[in-house]
Amino acid sequence: MRSHLRSIIVVALTVGLLALFLRNVSLADVWAAITHGRLSLLAMAVGVTVVTYVLRSLRWQYILQPIGPTHFVNAFRATVIGFAASFLLPARAGEVIRPYLLARREGLSATATFATIILERLFDLVTVLLFFAVFLLVFDPGLAGVSPYVFHMVKRGGLAATATAVVALVVCFILAGRPAAVAGLSARAEHLLPPGLAHRLAHVFQRFAEGLAVVRQPRRLLVILAWSIPLWGSIASGIWLTSQAFLIDVPFPGSFLIMAILVVGVAVPTPGAVGGFHAAYRIAVTSFYRATADRAVAAAVVLHAISFVPVTLLGILFMAQEGLSLGGMRKMFGTAKAEEGIE
Repeated sequence: MRSHLRSIIVVALTVGLLALFLRNVSLADVWAAITHGRLSLLAMAVGVTVVTYVLRSLRWQYILQPIGPTHFVNAFRATVIGFAASFLLPARAGEVIRPYLLARREGLSATATFATIILERLFDLVTVLLFFAVFLLVFDPGLAGVSPYVFHMVKRGGLAATATAVVALVVCFILAGRPAAVAGLSARAEHLLPPGLAHRLAHVFQRFAEGLAVVRQPRRLLVILAWSIPLWGSIASGIWLTSQAFLIDVPFPGSFLIMAILVVGVAVPTPGAVGGFHAAYRIAVTSFYRATADRAVAAAVVLHAISFVPVTLLGILFMAQEGLSLGGMRKMFGTAKAEEGIE
């Protein structure tokens, strides 16, 4: 019953976000804008997307070093299959399948490999917040003419992002040398919160502690951050190139703002980020860069395709080479969740 209710909510969210995304646009004009996009810039955006997955794999290899040696080919294949699975299957399945595949291929500890995904996501969030903060505090955002109130709120958001990112980094540095402290936080949560919620939080704390234990030395966190900056810089480049291809006047630093808004949109649990991604991009470029609705919708559709279609096609190819079908991936997802105690 709960799964059916969840499916209904997800479908309703997807439909509602798509309705918001397509509101007051002419589909004929959107198609015309898509067909007139600059192919050279879009091809560069596809190339940058490939670089993103290469950097993800290299960063993951570095995080995994204390667990054991890994081969780049295996890390890259597992990364691509994982992101393809997240696009094709519900519940962010790739976040579970990716470490499970690599641990099985390389003979690593499955629990420790799962824990690195928590660490990855934390650093992804911190890096996006840092880019957003840099955009507002260092570069001239050129947004003051949009709306004084909106600009003021965005500026406050940038300051909050800076504080959040700094606090998160400091906490990681402290806890990396004291993983037992995370276990203490988990124990306190169990006494203060309802049993169901406490159990889920305890599981997250446990995984986080294991991820920090993998890193051990705080110095390694700086190296992870150093890998994260070019990774998210390449994502920002893809956003900027696609926007330029549709004559949307976004300065390169402006892609940091769009990227932060897209992260919020992608966090909405719709299949393949459909709806949330599109609506977030449209809101960003129409609110802050005066893009027309038709161009914004066209660019959002193409940017989503560039971000997800190539990796999904490559992931399907890798799945076939591994002898995995979509049904096999669902079964693997269920097996991995059961082994790791993930609900």
